Amino acid sequence: MYNWIVWFHIISMVSWFAVLFYLPRLFVYHVENGQNKGFLEVIEVMEMKIYKYIGVPAFWATLLSGIALILLSTKHYGINVFQTGGWLHAKLTLVAILIAYFFSLGHYRLKLKENTAYKNGKFFRLYNEVPTLLLMAIVALVIVKPF
Repeated sequence: MYNWIVWFHIISMVSWFAVLFYLPRLFVYHVENGQNKGFLEVIEVMEMKIYKYIGVPAFWATLLSGIALILLSTKHYGINVFQTGGWLHAKLTLVAILIAYFFSLGHYRLKLKENTAYKNGKFFRLYNEVPTLLLMAIVALVIVKPF
């Protein structure tokens, strides 16, 4: 059962990251085409559906399957993963930052819809790099377990 949960965790994470990568790019298009009302109507629907119908379920699936993996490692395999080194603590810290980033996307989505987000395309282009950097660090920690 453990391997199936690992599989589900990876699939969920990939789905969640698709949203984390794509939604800020939609925000770039949103702010750079703010004068085009027809375009904004379409992009706002896309932003809502991607966040609400893909992002939120994928987030919860990733989070809950990750918790299940920690619990199963401890209960069924006798491994206290919190005593296997600091890599897990570092990973969970980065995951907490990623969760905050995800909810910030929801915040910006609503601000853009209300036309009260005073951010430009350059900001969202840079903001779009955050999940890439976090993903690289998280995967490195899981595979290499440097400490």
